[in-house]
Amino acid sequence: MFSLRGASIVIRHAGLKSRGLATVSDAQASFRIPLIDFSKFQSGSPVEKKSIATEIVSAFKESGFIYLSGHGIPAPVIENAFAKSADFFRMPTDVKDSLRWEDPRANRGYVKIGREQVTQSTDAAEIAALREKAPDFKETMEIGRDWDSVWKNQWPQETDAPLFKDTMLDFFGQCHALHVHVMRSIAIGLNLEEGFFDDKIQEQCHNLRLLSYPPIKRALLDNEGQARAGVHSDYGTLTLLFQDSVGGLEAQNPHTGVFVPATPIPGTIVVNVGDLLARWSNDVLRSTLHRVVAPAAKPINAHETITPARQSIAFFCNPNFSAEIACLPNCGTVPKYPAINTETYIVGRLAATYS
Repeated sequence: MFSLRGASIVIRHAGLKSRGLATVSDAQASFRIPLIDFSKFQSGSPVEKKSIATEIVSAFKESGFIYLSGHGIPAPVIENAFAKSADFFRMPTDVKDSLRWEDPRANRGYVKIGREQVTQSTDAAEIAALREKAPDFKETMEIGRDWDSVWKNQWPQETDAPLFKDTMLDFFGQCHALHVHVMRSIAIGLNLEEGFFDDKIQEQCHNLRLLSYPPIKRALLDNEGQARAGVHSDYGTLTLLFQDSVGGLEAQNPHTGVFVPATPIPGTIVVNVGDLLARWSNDVLRSTLHRVVAPAAKPINAHETITPARQSIAFFCNPNFSAEIACLPNCGTVPKYPAINTETYIVGRLAATYS
């Protein structure tokens, strides 16, 4: 059953059991994505900041997902980013292909439909087989920090996409600033110094991903394993997801295995924990599996239906590529994972994901 109750998305599944022998409790069967007003953290009193920080960390422990309102990125800025993204994907295929993604160390450029297969597998042969059988039906544009001396962004000509570069660089900066503040809230919620993460994320080794899900005949999505984006978790610290009204994002209840719609709520950003933050926190914070499915299709003739187009923008937040990710203070006495370098981890995951 799906219901919007107060400031949360709440999903309950009665009578479901876990993979073990025990029955799933009511608390586990209820999957909650709370809606949190972040303005109270950014401009509130110390008591209000602590309250919001505790609420965010509690949600990240339980579901790994939140809706963030009062985040400080103006609606016109977000709307303009969506408009310029749509302009980009309307460009001719040969123009987009000239900006193609080429190297996982750069992680920049255009990715055509079917090239990426997001999955939890790390086996190259298995991923290749999945990509051949059921590739993700989406196209993307990947943008990194623009001052990098080694890896350059793949910008279209200004005549092909007016103001695209300026818009995306401004948006990148605003998303990074929000990331810093959310990480400060996490630090407070974990009883660390508020600025604990500041010098570990200031190099802005992030990835701004523009996503376009074109209309597709419903029958083409009915293959086993096929989806607009397959089941996966994200790689870095946090993901800031900006959705249009079409929807399709679903998070998996870790206790029941049931996928729960993260229904778009106007004015909010969906924020979820990535694998590196989960690892950094010794799994105190949860990196939750999720996917993008197609919404209800519309008939185009007596025998076929077609799904609507969908747009989203994801800002994948990462630690500095030079950072060593090892068990944080206050997150257990026995580390579950050996320390790992951020760049080694991120590049390794990207290399396996793309053909």
